[in-house]
Amino acid sequence: MKIATWNINSVRLRIDQVERFLTEHAPDVLCLQEIKVAEHLFPHEMFERLGYAYRAINGQKGYHGVATVSKVPFTECSRHDWQDNGEARHVGVELQGEGKGMVVENVYIPAGGDVPDREVNPKFGQKLDFLGRMTEWAKTVDRPTLIVGDFNIAPLECDVYDHKALLKVVSHTPIEVETLGRFQDALGWVDLGRQFIPAPERNYSWWSYRSYWRQKDQGRRLDHMWASPDLAPKATAHCFVEETRKWEKPSDHVPLITEFAL
Repeated sequence: MKIATWNINSVRLRIDQVERFLTEHAPDVLCLQEIKVAEHLFPHEMFERLGYAYRAINGQKGYHGVATVSKVPFTECSRHDWQDNGEARHVGVELQGEGKGMVVENVYIPAGGDVPDREVNPKFGQKLDFLGRMTEWAKTVDRPTLIVGDFNIAPLECDVYDHKALLKVVSHTPIEVETLGRFQDALGWVDLGRQFIPAPERNYSWWSYRSYWRQKDQGRRLDHMWASPDLAPKATAHCFVEETRKWEKPSDHVPLITEFAL
């Protein structure tokens, strides 16, 4: 079982890139974030043509949105509104057939604005509260679960190109790292990215459009695949697909892929 996650930054704008990725890497399940499309306008045709007959879309016009597409049958099992504000940022599915009983949670955690202070910047507070609600939920997880997506936090010092320079930059501040750590500890989630690519090895998933990424390599590891303790031992391989960042008009994120022996 091969499962992928990718913040695509508009699925309709980059539908050709998604098709190329699916054709070249053939994951059984693909979780997309920031699809930026309402559910009724989701581009179903390409996915259907490539055999991704099962799709769960939680979308909205122009912003946010997540979608999970699969060759393997699944049933949608959750749509949490972690901010209680109607933004489409989560969908969960339970696999049927191969992998039966495994839950895949697809989440797009808010970026949090530019100022790491909830009093000055309400978006930052919303991000921390989002994680707080996820932490309470994690305490109740009782099935083999994979949570994937754009967490918008690079937790380790080696998860950014310059730890000291980014300590006061949203996505790598101590309070975000601590808050994400509480979420991880609530269940004992296993960070598959660092299980297979141990720190301090380079493992970036995002580069800003504002810098020449290949020359400066100013990356951050914002995208994650975390497994519950009972699922983690079944993971057999993990990689990030950096080549997509070199494609024409790319997303600023690259896909991650984990393989499981189920």
